Amino acid sequence: MTSMPTPLFDDLGSLLPGLEADYRDLHAHPELAFQEKRTAALVAERLAAQGGWEVTTGVGRTGVVGVLRNGDGPVVMLRADMDALPVKEATGLPYASEVTATDDAGAEVPVMHACGHDLHVAALLGACALFAARTDAWRGTVVAVFQPGEESGYGARAMVDDGLFERFPRPDVLLGQHVGPGPVGLIATCPGTVMGATDSITVRLFGRGGHGSKPEATVDPVVMAASLVMRLQTVVSRETSAQEPVVVTVGKLHAGTTAAVIPDTAELGINVRTGSEPVRRKVVSAIERLAKAESAAAGATADPEITSVYHLPMTVNDTEAARRVADAHRRAFGEGAVMEMGPTTASEDFGILATAAQVPSVYWFWGGLDPEVFTAAFAAGRLDEDVPQNHSSSFAPLAGPALDTGIRSMTAAALSWLSAEAAEGATGTAGDATA
Repeated sequence: MTSMPTPLFDDLGSLLPGLEADYRDLHAHPELAFQEKRTAALVAERLAAQGGWEVTTGVGRTGVVGVLRNGDGPVVMLRADMDALPVKEATGLPYASEVTATDDAGAEVPVMHACGHDLHVAALLGACALFAARTDAWRGTVVAVFQPGEESGYGARAMVDDGLFERFPRPDVLLGQHVGPGPVGLIATCPGTVMGATDSITVRLFGRGGHGSKPEATVDPVVMAASLVMRLQTVVSRETSAQEPVVVTVGKLHAGTTAAVIPDTAELGINVRTGSEPVRRKVVSAIERLAKAESAAAGATADPEITSVYHLPMTVNDTEAARRVADAHRRAFGEGAVMEMGPTTASEDFGILATAAQVPSVYWFWGGLDPEVFTAAFAAGRLDEDVPQNHSSSFAPLAGPALDTGIRSMTAAALSWLSAEAAEGATGTAGDATA
């Protein structure tokens, strides 16, 4: 791996121990969506200590925005998400989470940074520290956005609705990154569509409850739900093309409270991933049609209640900006460290920020896992079995090296707009740095 020839990285070695300590602290103290008060406080404290940052807390409820102005030049917005997941950690790390919290439904749940958002926060704090320490190496304005609630699907929208692009300098480009289950040192980018759309849908089925010994006197919503779960599998296998990236997952199924009672209702939580708007509309329509058909077939007491919980748009990289970022990463890490990937069925609310800003945006992935473990699993054809994916209870990035890569990748990408040479060559007007 080669280093980018810039003085900005001169201070990274001395900063890394403190940043890694922050990462381990964040990992041990995860917080659910819109509960990120401790995380936000740590972020605000670190930015204030770096000097030069205008820090605003409580944006979109628990978000933090830092603004660092350094003369005329482009405005570059850098985004990291902060929230964790209701997952019981099984990594065995000495700094593993033992945290529990109350979720939106009032249930006590375990909490874990199973998606790497703790690493995202620490990496952006590291990039911020480099920009604050060496203002002689760049020109323009950095807007650092620490976003709440990504996993809920509401975080980006909350910040936009709270005036993110009116209260703070409007960016010329928006940059984001995500750690993934690849080997440390690998950067993966994708021009055009990089992530698909997501729909979260709740279907509530209505039966007629009764005694478990007399099912003939009831309309059993559990059987109705089981039949619908199986029927939904045909939406992908029989109603969409094999060439289309489509996933339909029933991640939640709840009915009843005891074995001897047939309940009145059953509820399904359905997650849909699609790669185009026409296919999305077709899949959502199919789910509604099948839910109504299963209810009718079972003699349900009422039509199903179908609720859209949230929708996340596709994440689409600006082609020219993505090329610029990839070139910066090649200069920073070496030609062989950067690969071009195809679109993934994973989803993000980063696209909401990009759509609201109406500026070019780029989102990329960096590897966070032990290269030896990844290589051995790949050679054995056991990536799915041996390499924990994001949202797994065993997902555990290699702290120091993964953090180093995340800091460098974010900083290098931003510098492709903010370096003195890039700022000189920037065309058009920079975002309003006086907001």
